[in-house]
Amino acid sequence: MGLYSFPVKHHLLRDFSPEKTTMHCGCAFAAAPALSPRLPLDIKTSVSKLRASSAPTHNRINHSDDLTDKSPAARVPLPSHVNSITSTSNPFVKHCSKLRQSASYRHAHGSVLVVGAIPIREVCMFQTNKQGVTTEIDCLLLHEEAQIPQGLESLSIRVVRVSSLVMKKLSGVQSTESVEAVALMRIPSSFIDLEDDEDMIVSDCKKWFPSAHRVLVLDSIQDPGNLGTLIRSAMAFNWDGAFLLPGCCDPFNDKALRASRGASFQLPIVSGNWNHLNLLESQFQMKLLAGHPASTTTLKPVSKLSLEFAQSLADKPLCLILGSEGHGLSEQSRQVCDLVSIPMEGEFESLNVSVAGGIFLFMLQ
Repeated sequence: MGLYSFPVKHHLLRDFSPEKTTMHCGCAFAAAPALSPRLPLDIKTSVSKLRASSAPTHNRINHSDDLTDKSPAARVPLPSHVNSITSTSNPFVKHCSKLRQSASYRHAHGSVLVVGAIPIREVCMFQTNKQGVTTEIDCLLLHEEAQIPQGLESLSIRVVRVSSLVMKKLSGVQSTESVEAVALMRIPSSFIDLEDDEDMIVSDCKKWFPSAHRVLVLDSIQDPGNLGTLIRSAMAFNWDGAFLLPGCCDPFNDKALRASRGASFQLPIVSGNWNHLNLLESQFQMKLLAGHPASTTTLKPVSKLSLEFAQSLADKPLCLILGSEGHGLSEQSRQVCDLVSIPMEGEFESLNVSVAGGIFLFMLQ
């Protein structure tokens, strides 16, 4: 049985050619008129810094504050002369691959891989249009035969060409024919992890969301595809942000990013616990509303979602809580929230949480 069992959810790096490049450890280096004789030492130092940087940090929120040098070169553990990578054993490739695979590694480094030209372009264009600044991509990893993705040609981005094997490892997909670009980006400042942040941010919930009239709350949503789809739907229907309770998957998981199509970089996202959510509720006098199957036995009344119901809440600040795929709402959500179901015709037993969530988000926007 599904979750919602309703009785009825440029400077580009220089072009390179065989006669102008040298190979070292699977990397191609562009020829330069006056290369330092200490170049191999510089490369070794960069790799050592990469290894040292894998140690866990204590601040997973405001990562940009950890760097005094904001230039992309300072954030990318890759020698500045490298403009092509052909080996999957390259330390930088291993670093990027681990960013894709490990949530703790991503947040320790404050970096994330965005796979695919479309989500990369959406993130960049959103930052340019909505915030007036261009997204800094630390590095754009481009298939050796691909063109710069449309819409990114005018941006000042470091481009590194990679082989098909490297692209396959970076993207995590078996066929790389549809994947021509992977971007190494910083986790946006609009993401806040309250469990690891400073007391000042934790206690001042007005800093979590620019506005808090409509906030989507996800309760142990573990499937990254569902979580990414819900974040994208919240963005599409103009909700103010998403709050992730314990048990949710990382919104910067590669599958979640693929489903959100870049919305995780656009929608303010806060990760916290029930104490934090209660603080938000109290600060903004928010109503807690949770999607719940009307057919499930409960001691509380379950309202039916309708246009009239939605209009009655139009002026009320609202948190919409959606529960996990396998177990539905947590006991605490059922106890403290008003419950609402989606009426359906026929004998259908369930709706997927992302489908149900899309209906709720549209009706209650």
